[in-house]
Amino acid sequence: MKVLKKIGIGFGIIIAILLIIPLFTKNEYSVVRETVIARPKATVFEYIVLLKNQDNFSVWAQMDKNMKKSHKGTDGQVGFVSAWESANDNVGAGEQEIKKILPGERIDYELRFLKPMKATNQAYLKIESMPGDQTKVMWGFNAKTPYPFNIMLLFFDVEKMIGKDFETGLASLKKILEKK
Repeated sequence: MKVLKKIGIGFGIIIAILLIIPLFTKNEYSVVRETVIARPKATVFEYIVLLKNQDNFSVWAQMDKNMKKSHKGTDGQVGFVSAWESANDNVGAGEQEIKKILPGERIDYELRFLKPMKATNQAYLKIESMPGDQTKVMWGFNAKTPYPFNIMLLFFDVEKMIGKDFETGLASLKKILEKK
């Protein structure tokens, strides 16, 4: 009986620790990566404002060539929605909606993930003119992990993982636009 009591107390302490630590752990994170593309700002914006073009440079769009895609609205305009569904858990299912466009400057998106885990996050592409007809492109992502799942942020470097995918995507975008 004493052994069961000690096991119960030990189990209770572990659960308490797993519920207390997330109270003091960050629950938000941001990822931003950038590149410079040797093309004029207008040319870069004209390409990135079209959500369907992300299929050409996004790492996640490249992970499953057989994913099902659907679209609603007019691409390049606020309210356009691009949805996807994949059997690959790294891609999952969800949709992305253009929420705001600052012409020639920035596009804000809402990402609504449905599988493998539900989440709603914000992303953006922002551009700036650089000397010599070059354009700086910044790809950003802001997310919030709900309590008590934010404890996972102690063990996974999400910024580094997503950042690597952004870097790969931006390198592909650079290659595509500089070929034109």
